[in-house]
Amino acid sequence: MSGGTYNVLFLCRANSARSILAEAILKKEGHDHFFGFSAGSYPRGEIHPYAQELLTSLGHDISSFSSKGMEVYSEQDEVRFDFVFTVCDATANEDCPIFPGSPMTAHWGVPDPAAVTGSDAEKRLAFADTYRMLRNRISIFTSLPFASLDRLSLQKEIDRIGHISDREDA
Repeated sequence: MSGGTYNVLFLCRANSARSILAEAILKKEGHDHFFGFSAGSYPRGEIHPYAQELLTSLGHDISSFSSKGMEVYSEQDEVRFDFVFTVCDATANEDCPIFPGSPMTAHWGVPDPAAVTGSDAEKRLAFADTYRMLRNRISIFTSLPFASLDRLSLQKEIDRIGHISDREDA
């Protein structure tokens, strides 16, 4: 693939936590080369309050973010996707619509912080851990030598990123 700009869609079931976190990370760290989007198969309709709190505290502008369904992107021709990443196991096992652009796909599943029970501190820690895992994967992804990778090699790399343990750096 040649260097340039890339549109990346992150999918999750509710589009309220993991996919929103990934979209925010890529939007902030994409350096005008990567543009992040997110959607869900069964959108919650709102961003999880702990996700909002964490992203705001880390300096992310989430004023334009919303929880939305996949059809927002599958039924349009304005945004053509280069990559689509599922970040939850449930969505990875569902049939997804066809997205414009013939995107490359990979599964980057991470635990659902919204499913954590316990104290507010434990829940906030789960969101911070999920953010860290996604940021690690996204940093590796955005550092790939896109200009020197053919499509097959790039597919192997994005699949590899999805298998990185949350304790690994690369």
